[in-house]
Amino acid sequence: MTASMLCYFLGASMALTIAPGPDNIFVMTQGIARGRRPAIVTALGMCSGISVHTTAAAFGISAVFYSSVVAFNAVKWAGAAYLLYLAYKTLKERSAIRLSSADDRPAAALFKRGFIMNVLNPKVAMFFLAFLPQFVTANTAHFPLEMLLLGFIFMVQAVIIFCLIGYFSGSIGSFMLSRPRIAKYFDWLTAGVFASLGVRLALAER
Repeated sequence: MTASMLCYFLGASMALTIAPGPDNIFVMTQGIARGRRPAIVTALGMCSGISVHTTAAAFGISAVFYSSVVAFNAVKWAGAAYLLYLAYKTLKERSAIRLSSADDRPAAALFKRGFIMNVLNPKVAMFFLAFLPQFVTANTAHFPLEMLLLGFIFMVQAVIIFCLIGYFSGSIGSFMLSRPRIAKYFDWLTAGVFASLGVRLALAER
């Protein structure tokens, strides 16, 4: 794994994390309604769930890559199709950001809920299965370790960005709500990242 590949991975990860979605909107809601601490606790819970998905992807999909060319191509095309579908869905469902009501629970309960929300979301699992493998070399014994490393990097940057969203949630929420067109720019950015990753994965060789 080269330094340029890591930079590309980090850039794509940050773009996808920053783009408005259910998780960061929920964190923002907690910050606006309940304050910084609950928002950050919620963010930590959500991001902790990433470790489960990346571990499953690392040790599950690695066996698929080593099994056969047919299996590799099946996973590759399924992942590419899913990423392109996410790009299409992002543009199709463009809309202004709306904040939902916050959940009035203790900090420990918010952390637990954030963790469970992430772990039990099959869309998150599918995303990591499609996203992580294209940044590592499939025919290497270090494949699982590289997947775990990328998962850790994704989790760290997600923690930083989500905690910043929680900390500045009041200001961010007011800014977004007063400028709904901003959400459309994020939609195009997100769709572009998904589409480029999907094409890149489709062109990958074993």
